[in-house]
Amino acid sequence: MVSCISVKAFAHAACVFRLHGQRRLRLTVFGSSIGTTQAPYPNFVIWGRQFPNGPLLPKSILLDRKRMERMITMTYKKEKLVLVGNGMAGVNAVEHLLKLTPDKYEVTIFGSEPHPNYNRILLSYVLAGDSKVEDIVIHPYEWYANNHITLHINQTVTDIDTTAQTVTSDKGLTVSYDKLILATGSNPFMIPMPGADKEGVMAYRTIRDCEIMIESAKKYKKAIVIGGGLLGLEAARGFLNLGMKVDVVHIVDTIMERQLDRTASKMLQAALEEQGINFLLEKQSAEIIGDKRVTGLKFKDGTVAEADLIVMAVGIRPNVELAKKAGVECNPGIIVNDYLQTSIANVYAVGECAMHRGIAYGLVAPLYEQGAVLAKHLAGLETGPYEGSILYTKLKVSGVDVFSGGQFGDAEGTKAIRIHDEFTGVYKKVVIKDNKIIGAVLFGDTSDGTRLMQMIREETDISGMGKTAILTDASGGSGAASGVAEMKNDAIICGCNGVTKGTICSAIKDQGLTTVDEVKNCTTASRSCGGCKPLVSDLLAFTLGSSYDKNAAKESICACTDHTRDEVVTAIREKGLSHVREVMNVLGWKNEEGCSKCRPALNYYLGMVSPETYKDDSTSRFVNERMHANIQKDGTYSVVPRIYGGVTNPAELKRIAEVAEQFNVPTVKFTGGQRLDLLGVKKEDLTAMWEALDMPSGYAYGKALRTVKTCVGETFCRFGTGDAMGVGIELEKRFERLNTPAKVKLAVSGCPRNCAESGIKDLGVVSVDGGWELYAGGNGGVKVRVGDLLTTVKTEQEIIEYTEAYLQYYRETGKYGERTSEWVYRLGIGHIREVVENEEERKQLCARMDLALSVTKDPWKQAIDSKKIQRDLYEVVELN
Repeated sequence: MVSCISVKAFAHAACVFRLHGQRRLRLTVFGSSIGTTQAPYPNFVIWGRQFPNGPLLPKSILLDRKRMERMITMTYKKEKLVLVGNGMAGVNAVEHLLKLTPDKYEVTIFGSEPHPNYNRILLSYVLAGDSKVEDIVIHPYEWYANNHITLHINQTVTDIDTTAQTVTSDKGLTVSYDKLILATGSNPFMIPMPGADKEGVMAYRTIRDCEIMIESAKKYKKAIVIGGGLLGLEAARGFLNLGMKVDVVHIVDTIMERQLDRTASKMLQAALEEQGINFLLEKQSAEIIGDKRVTGLKFKDGTVAEADLIVMAVGIRPNVELAKKAGVECNPGIIVNDYLQTSIANVYAVGECAMHRGIAYGLVAPLYEQGAVLAKHLAGLETGPYEGSILYTKLKVSGVDVFSGGQFGDAEGTKAIRIHDEFTGVYKKVVIKDNKIIGAVLFGDTSDGTRLMQMIREETDISGMGKTAILTDASGGSGAASGVAEMKNDAIICGCNGVTKGTICSAIKDQGLTTVDEVKNCTTASRSCGGCKPLVSDLLAFTLGSSYDKNAAKESICACTDHTRDEVVTAIREKGLSHVREVMNVLGWKNEEGCSKCRPALNYYLGMVSPETYKDDSTSRFVNERMHANIQKDGTYSVVPRIYGGVTNPAELKRIAEVAEQFNVPTVKFTGGQRLDLLGVKKEDLTAMWEALDMPSGYAYGKALRTVKTCVGETFCRFGTGDAMGVGIELEKRFERLNTPAKVKLAVSGCPRNCAESGIKDLGVVSVDGGWELYAGGNGGVKVRVGDLLTTVKTEQEIIEYTEAYLQYYRETGKYGERTSEWVYRLGIGHIREVVENEEERKQLCARMDLALSVTKDPWKQAIDSKKIQRDLYEVVELN
């Protein structure tokens, strides 16, 4: 007879197979594997004997194999965890929990929005058109499925029964819980003023808000943003990108006053004004005017600002209505202890809705710190309490890098170290008290931010340090790699997503990561604002050593091929390739037709390599370049003729006015590049208008030289030391029609007062005592960058020569679509300076530039002279 035995396995056993919440554990019997289990092993009790070391039973115990299989299959009931709120803080806490104990909880998540968890920090990129909604999703639907999470999107929990431990949604769904996390976030504060309920008044908080704003921009032209904080400024920048004029209204005289001191605030304001944002400071809103829809905003001083759309971005309030209704203590947020427990058993709160030690946090990093503590607590692991966070902000505001942390104000008993470089647009301030850093503000260069924050947290004694050594120079110095080496493993590198140095270094080693993008995809570091990419790069260099560059994954020009830009250009040169389709065939393109990313790039590279022989492939150009005019959202076009150096005369202006009248142009506008833009032109009128204007194309549509902005210089200005207009006109006449990897804008200022904004152009020329300074790689667009000093010359002829060499080197080494600001950052200003200052290399570059310029023709004149071009591109055929 085979003995039948009873087997008891305790519930803390590890999971091997998951079957609808059950755990199936099998034993090894007589050396034959029926199944295995993982540590920690269950405690098996057989006939009163305990076998704590695992499932391998002594051979002396006789078992009926099939009987044993039936008896040791047991049901393990998971605890039920419900998360109310599908936002960043709550889902991050759940993600931490699942990593710590993947099988302890059966997780259900409710989200009011019809989307998976997404990054609210990146909403401004969606609004600006730089990203799509799917690009900002943190946890796609697959993540929920892979982690066996039940997700209810577009459902709002309306009731909590803390006695029965159930939640009920607005759609009547009731779910029970053992543990409940409230992550209901916050609500935007809407100023309760007359007219606030009118159509066109809204908040900026969700994807849906972005969609409404984008749709509104198609119909309306003027927006007002109330609130000069981060959210308001990002909304304002988005409106600019959507083509709207925008005013930012703020109640005090400095913007982002909670994150920046006065100096940094004014620098940021100046940078944003350069981009086109108008500020109305020290203004108190009194009333929103209009009938059904808003038409303007009236202030308490009696003045009025016109508006078609008003966005309120004046702060947030914890969303506590559900918690209050359930009897959870709130004041004003949901009150939690150091383990994120609320006043009711088994109910927790995390994120913007939580009030910890009298503070409700609105920044991501503290919320992720809360989530890490909560996850360990729910996992049953030992954890220290959450004791609050030292607030800091490291982000990009409309392309400008800013950082602030700790107590950065000028208070009694404090002293400060300051660096302020007006030429590079860099400002750094470190506040010290009792030989300890208590706060910092960085503007333009935030590379010191993480290191300073670590010193603030650890209350580092700096009495033995040289005060100037606390800050690196504006270029970041040479100690970047050593800087990350000195950081502790728990130092937060990515504040947006709470990713530490230790996490990144471990991922690099364990996963074999070699690029910033790979680190981003694996750890989420740099996935949000991108401000920590330099630090991630430093960590790669620190971890991989000399192999970092060797192992860096190559970047193909698009998904149609594995070839890089350099490989393609080399093949064009060496194989004598002469057509877009030939390049794709010879190099084995995966997509035989190519795509909208690679075809224009190949067309440019072919023309750059062989300017004399290559015939431009217009079908591989974008529509604006193909039509030689910018298409507008209503299907009409804009026409911008060339006005050299922004200098015109009465006869030219009269002709432009007459042409505008002749073709019923609805709008004529001065551009930021000192030109006139004729908007609303019909396609069939383009060639006739060009002929009537009798002016060359201004290339406002192309990847080419756009404008050369000038001030009046010494010709009229009392402070002028150089002929800005003369030099600007000569530069524009020299390089007009020059094709480049991306659009190029130049500027010439007649004195260091820099009225032509030469510091934020692709190449800026500034007259100084004894000569001219040339600045390279500036950008005044979405990603603002102050140009680097390229060289100093004495004569106007040298300006032309160095500009030729610089632009030709950019043409030959730049990636298609890469602005000079990105190119200079990638290659390094030192390397570019070395190239253009080498006399032999400079002459060769100038010779190749001369060749490229010798074959250019004005596209408007070509269209006027060619009936075929007119028929193919501009003729409108009506089909009956």
